[in-house]
Amino acid sequence: MDRPRIRHIAIAVEDREKAAEYYKRVFGMEEKERGPRGTIYLSDGHIDLALIRASNSPKGINHFGFQVASVNAIEEIADTHATPSPPGSGRHAEFWILDVEGNKVDISEEGWPF
Repeated sequence: MDRPRIRHIAIAVEDREKAAEYYKRVFGMEEKERGPRGTIYLSDGHIDLALIRASNSPKGINHFGFQVASVNAIEEIADTHATPSPPGSGRHAEFWILDVEGNKVDISEEGWPF
């Protein structure tokens, strides 16, 4: 992998079923998985979309994630320490950082399973 690539975008929605049907119908996305907490994972074959529940956060983009060759290299470049994703959280990224504006960015060497 020459450079990190955006692998997923997580959107907080009120009705995951309705949102999933919309993205499947309008953009031809394929449902790949349903998480233990009800997250619906869709894909266009290149970038994945996670539809998460909006109860604790505002609707809209919650975070996005990059697949990287080395989490340690990203920590060094960003001059930060990556926080491990909690075990059992259902998250597919191993770590996350905050960008300069405070936006949450998942970083993963493994990428998503689909």
